[in-house]
Amino acid sequence: MVNPLPTGAAGLPDPEGDVNIPAEAVPAPPVRLLLVDDEPGLRTAVKAYLEDEGFLVTTANDGEEGWTTAQTLLPDVVITDVMMPRCDGYGLLKRLRGDERLGGTPVIFLTAKGMTADRIAGFQAGADDYIPKPFDPDELVARVRNVVRRQDRLLVEAARFADADIGAMAKQITEIRSMLGTGGVKKAAPDVKLDFTPREASVLQLVAEGMMNKEIARRLETSIRNVEKYVSRLFIKTGTASRTELVRYSLEHGLVD
Repeated sequence: MVNPLPTGAAGLPDPEGDVNIPAEAVPAPPVRLLLVDDEPGLRTAVKAYLEDEGFLVTTANDGEEGWTTAQTLLPDVVITDVMMPRCDGYGLLKRLRGDERLGGTPVIFLTAKGMTADRIAGFQAGADDYIPKPFDPDELVARVRNVVRRQDRLLVEAARFADADIGAMAKQITEIRSMLGTGGVKKAAPDVKLDFTPREASVLQLVAEGMMNKEIARRLETSIRNVEKYVSRLFIKTGTASRTELVRYSLEHGLVD
């Protein structure tokens, strides 16, 4: 097998060679799925079907194994049964949502429970989708692709704001601080209560200092993709739609220095 060449920007020479590689010629990496189910037959069949559809699938026998696997795999989507020994789907979901690296990972519940009350409980717990058994495998594939597209839209939106000119952004932040009369002085305490993780709070502070995603990633020693996820979650939690709105909101409510 010939190793694929490293790729640079579309239409530009590759940094490791002199071959021009258009962006459309570079295949997207396969979506990494974590399938968690205690039924061996169903687990094997669903894994085979999803792999035939081009997904990269890793399996786990129950929520406890799923949690251990998720921490190393960092999957793009988790598909999990609800009723399992040791750790059920709700327990796994709670652990995922409480982890800074995995909190934004889409989770699809796959379960024999199909009553409306059970679906509502799943959504209230933070699941992104809910498919009762028995199910059509094509529907599962469609739902997986749908949550992947939804996640990608959030990341693209975050990246769009991250591409803003840093000089203009710094100027806007200075103007916002001046208008609010903060002068960079820290407020005694926030006047709103938002459930930020420690990493989200760190990202918010650096955004308020005018840093772009690449700089934040370097400062926090994480990936740009992770920073984009944190910024997207900050938009959602604060009800803002741009970095400027996010900074203004945070300054107005004493969420940053």
